[in-house]
Amino acid sequence: MDASEVEFLAEKEQVTVIPNFSLDKVYLIGGDLGPFNPGLPVEVPLWLAINLKQRQKCRIVPPQWMDVDKLEAIKDQERREDTFTPMPSPYYMELTKLLLNHAADNIPKADEIRTLVKDTWDTRIAKLRLSADSFVKGQEAHAKLDNLTLMEINTIGTFFTESLNHMYKLRTSLQTPEEGQSQDY
Repeated sequence: MDASEVEFLAEKEQVTVIPNFSLDKVYLIGGDLGPFNPGLPVEVPLWLAINLKQRQKCRIVPPQWMDVDKLEAIKDQERREDTFTPMPSPYYMELTKLLLNHAADNIPKADEIRTLVKDTWDTRIAKLRLSADSFVKGQEAHAKLDNLTLMEINTIGTFFTESLNHMYKLRTSLQTPEEGQSQDY
């Protein structure tokens, strides 16, 4: 899975919009949406919210966690803890990127939010790299990946699997021949 596929999955997350148009309930395969009434908040998938915003048909309400004070607390907690802390959304990075790229005018203190989320991401990726390094050096057999998001796993996945493959090849090439084989010349 690559980053674009993870972003595609993130676009299914529900966000609140305040439409400036009227429309009865829309029936889609993924579920019913609406009704849409001017000024009344409605929950829609992110992909639809972005589409409506691009057509100037709504205002996007940022998620509750997309607040400077809450993100400061999350960043500080992540830096204090040795383990990965739970994130406010399994797609926090993708949601932030998409919302700030398409609806920054609807999000108060957008630049500060972008910086806080990036700082949290950097802290988590640094922790992930240290964990992967100690995992490989310790020749561990399994790892516990609690509270990691799909994008974080995706970021380290290729490196990690390649590292484990190289370690396996090195170990198998250094093993002594089995006792059943003859060493006579």
